Amino acid sequence: MIVDDSLTVRTIFKRMVESGEGLAVADTASSAERAIAQLKDQPVDVILLDLEMPGMGGIEALPQLIKTATGTQILVVSSLTEDGAEATMTALSMGAADTMLKPRPGGFNEEYRAQLLGKIRALGGADGAGSEKDQADGKRASVAARAPAPRGKRPEVLAIGASTGGIHALNLMLRQITPDFELPILITQHLPESFVPVFARQIEVACGRKTVIAEDGTEIRPGEVAIATGHGHMLVRRVGDRLITKPSAKPAKSGCMPSVDPMLASLNEACAGRVLAVILSGMGRDGLEGAQELAGNGGTIYAQNAETSAVWGMPGAVAKAGLTSLVASPEELGQAIMSLVPASVK
Repeated sequence: MIVDDSLTVRTIFKRMVESGEGLAVADTASSAERAIAQLKDQPVDVILLDLEMPGMGGIEALPQLIKTATGTQILVVSSLTEDGAEATMTALSMGAADTMLKPRPGGFNEEYRAQLLGKIRALGGADGAGSEKDQADGKRASVAARAPAPRGKRPEVLAIGASTGGIHALNLMLRQITPDFELPILITQHLPESFVPVFARQIEVACGRKTVIAEDGTEIRPGEVAIATGHGHMLVRRVGDRLITKPSAKPAKSGCMPSVDPMLASLNEACAGRVLAVILSGMGRDGLEGAQELAGNGGTIYAQNAETSAVWGMPGAVAKAGLTSLVASPEELGQAIMSLVPASVK
């Protein structure tokens, strides 16, 4: 379903979607109110949602859309403005699965179409948690990895990788982690560069910890959160007894910028495997290679389960590879992380 007050935008998106094999536009709506009414009789897999509309805006409508269309994934189409970034990040934290920037005039080109169709296919189940195979694989992985405690070295850093659907999962998980957990938290989330400062502010509010963007020379400190920049991977090196970050723009095999793999690989070397890595919802396989290096060096890998993932690509890759010691919901992952805190501290 395409929800946008602009007839031109609805028409362009409809043509793009219907040009993709196996994809169809079930319905369109010129307002959020009409979309909510139409969804009661028209089931859809994915909603393309504009946030800036007359009447009920996309943010206000989001909870009702999620409630009315249970199991439907929402792809937010966001403007390039700072206000647009704030609204989009709020929508993602509330449960929207992913975002695409609405291009300027002339920007609806073939590259944009390919990216749009890729996201729709992933959210609709072609690469996500919606397929029966992924659900079955996810249940097997969850049964095989239930031990909440690390099975390797005691971690000195918590590193989190996420993409599509990961912001909502991250918020749910971080709510379970109290100030008693003092390890540094590093986060690589696939986001447009312009969204990263907004994301960092939201994380700081959500978890009540000082949150910094990991620029060149940023020190990783206990009790703080470091966020990968949007223009480089977060690399970590040890200088004496300190951990220092350095962004890298070197292309990653995953094609992501920033990528989870370089973060995990550099942490593996800097911390000699003493890392707890958590892979949350996301399309693709970013994080798999870094997790393999970590697991081989005594690190511990947790992953989000298929049932709660918008897309079980990234967490599914590490789970299917047999690298995980826990596959669970974001809330359960947060509780397992808290179990690492000594009883005397709680």
